[in-house]
Parts: sequence; C-alpha cells; structure tokens
Amino acid sequence: MGTDDLGRDILSGILWGARVSMAVGLLAALTSTGIGVVVGALAGFYGKMLDDLLMRVTEFFLVIPRFFLVLVMVALFGNSLWHVILVIGVLSWPVTARLVRVEFLSLREKEFVESVRAAGASDLRIILRHILPNAIAPIVVSGSLQIARAILMEAGLSFLGLGVQPPRSSWGNMIGQGLINMLDAPWVILAPTLAIAYAVVAFNMVGDGLRDFIDPRTRNT
Repeated sequence: MGTDDLGRDILSGILWGARVSMAVGLLAALTSTGIGVVVGALAGFYGKMLDDLLMRVTEFFLVIPRFFLVLVMVALFGNSLWHVILVIGVLSWPVTARLVRVEFLSLREKEFVESVRAAGASDLRIILRHILPNAIAPIVVSGSLQIARAILMEAGLSFLGLGVQPPRSSWGNMIGQGLINMLDAPWVILAPTLAIAYAVVAFNMVGDGLRDFIDPRTRNT
C-alpha cells in the first residue's frame, strides 16, 4: 500500500487503525443499542403517558442533526477515545428505541403474553423472558447497522481533527492527513477509504445473516 509523506507504512496504519475504528464501532453500538432497548421497551410495554414522554424525547434527538450534535459534544467534553465512544453511543439510540417500541407494541397483545400475565408474572419477567427474546432479530440487525454508522461517524470526526488524535492511528485521521497529497499519492487516502467501505458493508452483511439465523421464520431456509 506504499508509505505516506513521512515514510510511515500505510498497511501498518490500516491494521492499527482497525483496532480503534472497530473498538469505537462496537462499543458505541453496544451503548446506543442498550439505551434504545430500554427506552423502546418501556415505551412499548407500558404505553400511555410514559410512551408519549419517551417518544417526545426520542423525536427531539431525531430532529437534531446527529453529526452536528456529536461535533458540539466532542468539542465541549474533549476528543479522547472514550469520550468519542460515549458521545456517539449516547446520541445514536433513537432509531433503535423506535424499532423496539414497535415490536413491543405488537408483542404485548399476543396470547402468550396475556397467559403469563394471568399467571401472575411480573412486568420485568414478561419483558425479559417473553417479549424481548421475540424481538431480538430486529435488535440485532439494528445493532449491526449502528456499528457501521459509528465507524463512519468516528471517521468523520477524525477526518475533521475532532476524533482520535495522532499519533494514535484511525482510518479517519489517515484520510485527513493524506488529503494534502491526494493528487500526488492517491494510495495514501485510497487504502483507509476502502477499509471503511469494506467494514461498513461487512457489518451490514453480518447483520442480515444474524437476522436470518435468529428469526425462526427464516432459519430453516
């Protein structure tokens, strides 16, 4: 893959940057998915005023441009690796919350939920043991998409100089540092760009495969 303007090996940078980009993607996706599942489950299971309140908060986060909000939060609280992970994760949960809410609204009216409720099961047991396992397939797909979005967002932040800082390598700051030599040495930005593209496509495909494996309606096919 050649070297950059300082003589550093591009392949080594890609391999080291993969650790940062994957860590940000996975941890931020776990954070956002966890928050989204909790919010969506409470809104969908209990409904009424709690549903209205949580959905208004969700819509508030949805209407604000997320990347702009992430820029503001990173600028305020710092751009260390853990701050980037936390900010991306905390601000990326609304899509998952709405998806989980829809699943819970549908499943809470099913006969098996009514039967365990009549048997005296607690709300927490109904949510964790009976409804959530039946809603896991869309959650897994949403989580895989969140990983891809988090990788893209971290790359955008690092490209602008607000994400992971040198000398720590990430795919985003490799593109930003190589931009000045794009015409003379295009391989400097081509390699990390392809790495980001392949990672995003791979996680999307993994999500589709896990959905087909987990969903009993498609597992046999």
